[in-house]
Amino acid sequence: MDEHQLPPERMRAADSDRDACAERLAAALRDGRLDLDEYQERLSTAIQAKTMGELWPLTRDLPEPPAVPETAEPADRRGQARAEWRERLEPWRGLAAISVILVGIWGVTSIIHAEPLLFWPMIPIGFMFLFTLAGAIAGSPSDRHRDGP
Repeated sequence: MDEHQLPPERMRAADSDRDACAERLAAALRDGRLDLDEYQERLSTAIQAKTMGELWPLTRDLPEPPAVPETAEPADRRGQARAEWRERLEPWRGLAAISVILVGIWGVTSIIHAEPLLFWPMIPIGFMFLFTLAGAIAGSPSDRHRDGP
C-alpha cells in the first residue's frame, strides 16, 4: 500500500455515507432487528461519524438491504406516457378555453341587456365539441402514420 494512501476505514465519511447508514438502521428498526433505544444510539453515532471505520460497525451485524426491485416500466417510458396524455388532452384544453370565452361574452351581453339572451354559445361549442371528439377518435396524424402500413 502506498504510504500516502489511507486505509478504507480511515477515509472520511460523506453525508451520503451517513445517510445510507441511517437508512439501513431505519430498515432494521422497521424489521424489528433493532429496538428503539439501540436504533437511536446507533443513529446518533452515525450522524456524528467522521470516518468510514466509525460507520461500518453500526451495520456490520445487520443483513444487506434487499435489492431495489425494478419498476414495472422504466422512468423514460412513464415520461413518454405522460407526454402522450398531454398530447391527447391538448385539443380539449383549447375547447374548454374557447368555451369559457364564449360563455363570458354571452354573460356580459346578457348583463348589458338586463336579461338572459338566447344561449348562442351552444352552437359554436357544440360544433367544436364534435370536431374535437372526431379528432380524438381518429387520432393525430402522427398516430395514423405510426400505425400505418
